[in-house]
Amino acid sequence: MRPMLATRGHHVPHGDDWSHEVKWDGMRIIAELSRTGAPRLTSRNENAVTDAFPELGDLPGALRRRDVVLDGEVVALLDGRPDFGALASRIHARGRRSLALADATPVTFLLFDLLRLDGRDLTGEPLSVRRGLLDELAISDVHWQVPGTFADGDALWHATEQQGLEGIVSKRLDSRYQPGARSPHWLKFPHRRRSSWVVGGWRTEVGSPQRLGAVLVGEPTAHGLRYRGRVGSGLTGKAASALLEALTPLARGTSPFADAVPKVDAAGTAWVEPRIVVDVEALGISDAGRLRQPSFRGVRADLDPADLLAQGEEP
Repeated sequence: MRPMLATRGHHVPHGDDWSHEVKWDGMRIIAELSRTGAPRLTSRNENAVTDAFPELGDLPGALRRRDVVLDGEVVALLDGRPDFGALASRIHARGRRSLALADATPVTFLLFDLLRLDGRDLTGEPLSVRRGLLDELAISDVHWQVPGTFADGDALWHATEQQGLEGIVSKRLDSRYQPGARSPHWLKFPHRRRSSWVVGGWRTEVGSPQRLGAVLVGEPTAHGLRYRGRVGSGLTGKAASALLEALTPLARGTSPFADAVPKVDAAGTAWVEPRIVVDVEALGISDAGRLRQPSFRGVRADLDPADLLAQGEEP
C-alpha cells in the first residue's frame, strides 16, 4: 500500500474541522502486523525496508498478537530532534551492518494513522475515528510512539519553528484515507525549503580524484530531466562515499538532461543514468531555474524519479 500524501498549503487552516501535527524529518513507512509474524515495513514506493530497521521488530505490548496496519514516519534523533542526514545511513543497510547501526543510530517509529485493526478496514472511516482508535491502543515504547495532535495550528507552527523542527501537517478530521493519493484534505507547511531532485551526473573533489565533490541534479518533467544545478555543500564523510558507490555503476556516455548544462558545470562531469533521488536544502530557485545555495541532505531510497514526476513538487 502506498501512503496518502499531503499537498503544500498556503495558510494554516483554522476551526474545529482540522487537526494539526508536527511534520517530522524522516522516512514515511507503512507497517503491516499480523497476529503471528514480525512486522512488514514498506517505504512510500512499496519497497521492503524491514531489514533496515531491526530494532522495530521488538513490538510494544499493545501491538503484539494484533492484526493492524499503521502509517507513520521513522526518524533518527540527534540532540532530541529528527535528523534526516543521520537516518540516511540506515536506509540502505542490511545484515550485520544494519544491526550495528541499530545500536549506534537507533530509530523511532512515530505513528499518526491506523488503517486496519484486527481485520477491520479503517480507510473508509474519517480521520477522527482512525485517530481515536490509534490513541486507544496506548502505544508507548522506546521505538514505537504516537505523537500528539493539536487544535491550534498557528501555535504549533510557531512552536515547531522555534524548536528547529521541519514544520506541521494540518488534516481535516473528516478526511478518509486515500492510499497513494495527494489530497487537499491534508496540508503541509514546512519551515525549511528542502526538496527532492534526481542525480544526472557527478564530479570529483578538487585535488582528490577518488572523492565525490558535487552532484548535478535535475527535475523530472514530461519533457525530460531539466537541469537545476550543482550541489557540493554537505557531501562529506560516509554519506558521500556511499552515494559515489551507488552512482558508479550507473555511468553513461552522454548527459541525461533534456536541456543544456552550462559548460562550467559540465566540464569534468561523469554522467549517470537518472535513477537516484537526493534531498537538497536551498534558498529557493533563481530566475535562471537554478537552486540557490544548495546543500545535500541525503539519498531518498524511498523515492524514484517517477514519484517526483507524478507529484510535481517535493515530497
